[in-house]
Parts: sequence; C-alpha cells; structure tokens
Amino acid sequence: MSHAAAAALGAIAGATIFIGLPVGRIRGISKAVQGVLNAIATGVLLFLLWDILSHAASPIEASLAALHHGDRGFAALALIFGAGLGIGLLGLVYFNARLFGRTKHAPPPAPKTLAMMIATGLGLHNLSEGLAIGQSAATGAVAFAIVLVIGFALHNVTEGFGIAAPLATDSSMPSWSFLLVAGLIGGAPTFLGTVIGYLFTSTYIYVLFLALAAGALLYVVNEMFHIGRRLNSPAAMAWGLLLGFLLAYSTDLFLTYIAA
Repeated sequence: MSHAAAAALGAIAGATIFIGLPVGRIRGISKAVQGVLNAIATGVLLFLLWDILSHAASPIEASLAALHHGDRGFAALALIFGAGLGIGLLGLVYFNARLFGRTKHAPPPAPKTLAMMIATGLGLHNLSEGLAIGQSAATGAVAFAIVLVIGFALHNVTEGFGIAAPLATDSSMPSWSFLLVAGLIGGAPTFLGTVIGYLFTSTYIYVLFLALAAGALLYVVNEMFHIGRRLNSPAAMAWGLLLGFLLAYSTDLFLTYIAA
C-alpha cells in the first residue's frame, strides 16, 4: 500500500468523528435527558481510558518480561509512561488554573471548554490509532490496516458523541464552525498519526502518546462526573455510565472479531 493510500484511510477513520458531533446542537431537551446523555458520554470516555491504558501497558509488560533475556528497554518505557500520564493530567490542571483561574471551589468548566478538553484528549488517543494504521500499512499488512480503519471509524462515531454531549447542557447553541474545529482537533490526528506511522515505527512514541491521552482523559472524566452528579440521580448516572461503556465496548469487540 502506498503512503498516499494509507493516509487516505487514516483520514476516513478520523472523519467519522463528525457523525456524532451534531448532537451538540440539539436543544429543548429536559434536564434529565441532558444528564443521561452526559452519563453515556462519560461511560464512553471511561471505556476509552481503560482501552488506552491496556494498550499502553502491553509493550511495557512485554519489556518487563524480556528483562530475563537482557532487554533494557523497560525502565525507559515505564518512565515515558509515567511522565506522559503526569503531563497529560497535571498539564490540564495547571493550564486551566492559569487560563481560567480554576480554584478548589471553582465551578466546572463551561460546556464548550469541556468539549474542547475532551476533543484534545481524544485527539492524542487517535494519534496513536493512526500510528497503528500507518505501521500496519508500511509493513505490508494491508488487510489488517483496512480492518483497523473500519474499527477505528466505528469508534470515532462514539467519540464524536462524547465531545458533543456536554454541549447539550449549554444555553447557547454551538456554531457549526465550533463543531468543525472540535472535530478536527479530535479526528485529524488519526490522519497525522497514519502519515507518521507509515514513515517509521517507535514503541516509545506509541507509549508516550497513549500515556498523554490517558492523563488528559483522567482529567476530563473527573470533570464529567462533577457535572453528572448535578444533573443525575445516582441510578440514572449508573445506567448512563453502563450504557455508554457497553456501547463503546461493543465497537471494540467488533474490531477484535473482524481482525481475528
């Protein structure tokens, strides 16, 4: 597969994030429905956090097992993972404290700000997905690369909903240009990652971007829980979390099935 063809597949996989974004322009829904939408989106993000951490841990654990055979890469991978997780999480904490004056008793961020935070975290995640597509295409595993594109495209639909859900609680309707920017931040890194992944492979870069994404999503999930507790009863929150998690998990199971 050529570099251009691989890049086109990466662009297709990232573009499906726009399918879920128009949810952010829906208005006239009750507070209860807003709460359930927020809880479902939080469930999707919780699954993505679990998925990211499991993928990041895989090469680290493999390197740890290889210590018995003289492999010395474990320490570097573990350090990169810890640093990436800390930068992704604490970077958002201090950035928001500096830019928005967030303090201990400050209210949660505005819906548009939260949507952009989610888009940023997902963008880092999708960069790593693009790396996987590019690396598969470059090594001649064309069929597997296409399978990855199909699976990631399905995943990105739910990610677009995750970005848009907080916007449903905003009093002002987000413009199409705002949704376009949010979609580009969240989805375009899939294309960029494919381009980079086709040119060279690096386990260290792969782990770094996954760790950054996990740290960013940790911050965002905490904010989503804050909002969810104000909008939902405990039962509604739990049902929404379960539905969102299973929705995202089902797309991952489909990807695993067609890749087998």
